[in-house]
Amino acid sequence: MNIRFYFDEELGTLHIFKHDITEYEVENVLINPGEDRKGKEGSRVAIGQTSSGRYIKIIYVPEPNSIFVITAYELTGKPLSAYKKRRKK
Repeated sequence: MNIRFYFDEELGTLHIFKHDITEYEVENVLINPGEDRKGKEGSRVAIGQTSSGRYIKIIYVPEPNSIFVITAYELTGKPLSAYKKRRKK
């Protein structure tokens, strides 16, 4: 799977690093998401648990030969509780 990441010019690095997420964690969840649904304007939203146990949410755009990751961040609090509740159904 070819994964490209949004480069934040202001930070001078990948945008996901701003949220303390690694490329490995994103790939880990995209390979086996717990949930993957439509987002806004052609994007998709994947949520899942990394191999280290963190729950992350990924906003990405599927492309013909790759996936373009816009952002990803750790899921906590009420959004995490809601996700876990949906998974139990």
